[in-house]
Amino acid sequence: MKCHFEEHIFLRMKVHITSVILCAYSLFGFSQNYFQAQNSLLNHEIQQDIDEWSMKNPSFEFHSPLKPYLSSVISTISDSIFDHSLNYINFNNIDKKINDSLIFKRLQTYPITHLQTGFDGASSRMVSETFGGAHVKLNVNPRLTFALTAVGGRVSYPKYIDTVIRTTRVIPGLGRAYRNKAGSYDFSNLSGYLSYSPNKFFNFQLGKDKRFIGDGYRSLLLSDVANNYPYFGIQTNVWRIQYNVWYAWMQDFSLYDGSQRSLQNKYGTFHFLSVNILKELNIGLFENVVWQGTDVNRSRTFDVNYLNPVVFYRPQEYAVGSPDNSMLGITITGKIFKRYQLYAQVVADEFFLKEIKARNGWWANKQGWQFGVKKFEAFHVKGLVIQAEYNEVRPYTYTHGSVQQNYAHYAQPLAHPFGANFKEYLGFANYHKKRWSVSLQIMYAVIGKDTAASNLGQNIFLSYTTRPFEYGHKTTQGNKTKIWQGDLRFTYFILPKINLRFECGYLHRSMKDDQKYNLQSPYIYVGLKTGLYQFYRDGL
Repeated sequence: MKCHFEEHIFLRMKVHITSVILCAYSLFGFSQNYFQAQNSLLNHEIQQDIDEWSMKNPSFEFHSPLKPYLSSVISTISDSIFDHSLNYINFNNIDKKINDSLIFKRLQTYPITHLQTGFDGASSRMVSETFGGAHVKLNVNPRLTFALTAVGGRVSYPKYIDTVIRTTRVIPGLGRAYRNKAGSYDFSNLSGYLSYSPNKFFNFQLGKDKRFIGDGYRSLLLSDVANNYPYFGIQTNVWRIQYNVWYAWMQDFSLYDGSQRSLQNKYGTFHFLSVNILKELNIGLFENVVWQGTDVNRSRTFDVNYLNPVVFYRPQEYAVGSPDNSMLGITITGKIFKRYQLYAQVVADEFFLKEIKARNGWWANKQGWQFGVKKFEAFHVKGLVIQAEYNEVRPYTYTHGSVQQNYAHYAQPLAHPFGANFKEYLGFANYHKKRWSVSLQIMYAVIGKDTAASNLGQNIFLSYTTRPFEYGHKTTQGNKTKIWQGDLRFTYFILPKINLRFECGYLHRSMKDDQKYNLQSPYIYVGLKTGLYQFYRDGL
């Protein structure tokens, strides 16, 4: 009798526990079959896979220009196209059964490894990058996700990169550089977000990270070149329309002396409206305003006038008599023949039609444009993708009368890494088969560098009030600097599911200017890395 009684109690307890779990499962929304609130990673390889998928599966729901994507937007992507990418990017379905593996689907942890060494011919020395960390996602329920990425380590770079770090005291994209006795740099970097999607229409995020607008390799509107920044964002998806607004807190380095107190606060509000006119045609409208915080002349924090999530800022600026820095832009992306992706951007920092039509080189004609094309399965070869891109930005674009209000964060531009006053030509070829890939990237740019005596509009960290004249400005004016860079890379994916790969390659950079400066930088490298982070080593 005792045995039967205990068995009966045990069975009742098991039923009650199962009921509680089922109630919680229902309450927190586990009846849905995917996590809605995760962000994909900003990564060109993953982006290429997503582009190829969207070419073959056009829809009104998918909006390609704003990245990172929400998991709810790309949850239908086939597993088969991610055979060499992070497996969580396709957000595998949760088992509908309650079992022990559920906790592992809710908690996702991915190691970050970046070990690279190479020989820099320009300085005749060995350089190395040694850092690591982890990327963790906790899916509290399908609608609520917390993510955290932490990395840190020690790095040294080829001469052309090291020169930039010595000048800015910042490692591009990774934050402040702390020089050690060995002559290399120590750093740490933290990013993350809390994301909540109450339904299929809205998503709210609070975090510290970065965003990218456009379908090209570069962005003239907002890129992921600079360091992370705190933000609060709202995304709305209705019909063929996606609307995003986010508010950011950034920092200006113009008075940086190595101490935290020397950094100056600046703020920004960004709006981006994306409309799928057709399944194969997307048009996006962008606007933003950046304003400085407290300085020696005034005390100022976040301006409540810019909390309005739908207003256009030029009228708003005029209404409040604002001297702040605003900018407009447009993106266009088209897909044809399920193999070609055409894209373009136009940015207008200032726009006076009368002065543009006059064609007299007025200094405040601050515009830029981008044109590009990607072709998948080029020459009918599966796994071969080629891409060509052109970028041009006129002098003084992204600058402001107050340096603290320029379009930059953490000593780096928020858009193109060259700043302004340049023309750039880019070419890419990537072939992938099973666990092997080979890629070639070529960049040629003509940049009008500022001279010692004049601010000619390339350095966005100078005030445009120091310009030497009003009219006659032309793109690439000044000390004409020509940069050519080629990077040939071979990759073998050791553990495709976590993107762990072995890489080896050869990079050559050539820089010449009108003042007879000539730098040749050959660089041979090998590395073992997970490839989660996106690095730009060609825009310096």
